[in-house]
Amino acid sequence: MPRYQKALFLFNSRAGSEDLEEKLAKTLPILSQSIKVMTIIQTSSVEEATESCVKFSGEIDLLIIFGGDGTLHACINAVAPLKKRPVIGILPAGTANDFSRMLKIPQELEQAARTIAAGNVTEVDIGKADDRYFLNFWGIGLVAETSQNIDKDRKKNLGVLSYVMSTIRTVNQAEIFHYEVISEKHSPKGEAVMIMVLNGKFLGTTELPVPSIRANDGKFDVLIIKESNLAAFRELISMRSPNADREQFTELEHFQTSKLKIITSPEKDIDMDGEISGTTPKEITVLPGHLQMIKGMDNENG
Repeated sequence: MPRYQKALFLFNSRAGSEDLEEKLAKTLPILSQSIKVMTIIQTSSVEEATESCVKFSGEIDLLIIFGGDGTLHACINAVAPLKKRPVIGILPAGTANDFSRMLKIPQELEQAARTIAAGNVTEVDIGKADDRYFLNFWGIGLVAETSQNIDKDRKKNLGVLSYVMSTIRTVNQAEIFHYEVISEKHSPKGEAVMIMVLNGKFLGTTELPVPSIRANDGKFDVLIIKESNLAAFRELISMRSPNADREQFTELEHFQTSKLKIITSPEKDIDMDGEISGTTPKEITVLPGHLQMIKGMDNENG
């Protein structure tokens, strides 16, 4: 008996387009074994993806997103405000596929399809800032500047390497800004090169060394990097150790909160899951367990 009665399979025609026919041939037969009725829609723009999610979400049990982080971000923003939200499964077909890694979804498409068919579901928090939502991270400073520096043609040809090259260029040009963070228990202020509000722990396929990050604990992990230097890098790496004395850190701050307000001077562009959206100041709130998503069997977050 099928696990799901109705599903929408949404794919970005530009994501992994080189072998698209082969990739669909690998995944669709596996998925169809667990789905009674599956509607397949090919999109070529963010607007099309958003419209399809809104149109079908009230009718389906499962939304399968075949695409990268950009397609996922668009779909999350379409689904999050709705009263009826389907279970979401990710078939990773982009460059980084960061939140699928957080959910321990296999990066090989055939195995990812089997994971979705198995239907192991977990509740996932999301962040909200004004009327926009993010699943993986909200960031300003170095992270937003890195996103803006990525060459689209180079990203297409070099994939993850393009993030590395962009980061190297951006670190050399990192601008210090003044900040004030107002939260429930911790309200630091000072100068920084980057502030990240984290719900996921992967960025450009790299796992951040912050063990406390969970996607379903009702909290953000806030990371403030004060300088783009070797000392900051060493402090960040040391966070992996349970014996790290964070009170001795001089180049970064880390704390958890469920809501916060960030004020900067000058105003800073905001990066939400790799998409530039708005400027500071901004109030950010976590919506606990707002989505149900398919996870890998080895996932620690469920």
